Amino acid sequence: MKITFLGTGTSQGVPVIGCDCEVCKSLDFRNKRLRTSIYIQVGELHVVIDTGPDFRAQMLQNSIKKLDAVLFTHEHKDHTAGLDDIRPFNFMQKKDMPVFGRNQVLEQIKREFSYIFASQKYPGVPQVEPVEIEEKPFTIQGVQFTPLPVLHYKLPVLGFRIGDFSYITDANYIPEETIELIRGSEIVVLNALQKTAHISHFTLDEAVDMAQTLGAKKTYFTHISHKLGRHEEVEESLPEGIFLAYDGLKLDLP
Repeated sequence: MKITFLGTGTSQGVPVIGCDCEVCKSLDFRNKRLRTSIYIQVGELHVVIDTGPDFRAQMLQNSIKKLDAVLFTHEHKDHTAGLDDIRPFNFMQKKDMPVFGRNQVLEQIKREFSYIFASQKYPGVPQVEPVEIEEKPFTIQGVQFTPLPVLHYKLPVLGFRIGDFSYITDANYIPEETIELIRGSEIVVLNALQKTAHISHFTLDEAVDMAQTLGAKKTYFTHISHKLGRHEEVEESLPEGIFLAYDGLKLDLP
């Protein structure tokens, strides 16, 4: 399994133009974060989890030439707004793009991208095949995905486990049943928005506590706002086996 972090940032805490905080002024590329998304290759299967507003730039920056499916964690715009830019893959691959999500997510996408689903379509619009998923495992081209239900304040969100890799973003509560689904993962990804309390995201300390509860060999934090601080300084403060992810980070799992 090959994993690429396309984006590790968030719309939360985005600085205003002209912000001169030390994160925004940093020349360290790890402090330049596009909206959260990840690209996973398992054998011949290539999937993206979430298509935020930076989706097109992420595909170009990472020279991604194949995409078999899109999975959505939830319906917020910072995770769905780039869906229109799947159309080059329609053209190159000459097929509709399967889009997996809960019913409420697919309904939201159908409203926001109504032209994609219109009965009389404008030529050239993205070709999408909606696939509804629930809180039970499903397969894509023979690869099993296990949904990981969490809460983003009161909003249900899905993470996903693929083999020994578990991915969760936009959460501040993981129920015990989901913790049991994650246990045994070699690598876990969790959101860690900032150091101060937030209504719907784990803080850095909360994410560290959850990482230690889950007990993976390695944990990477994503969905990072610039309020968290500079990459180098934050990572130095983390316990062994816990890291900050960054845009472009690549991981390999057998």
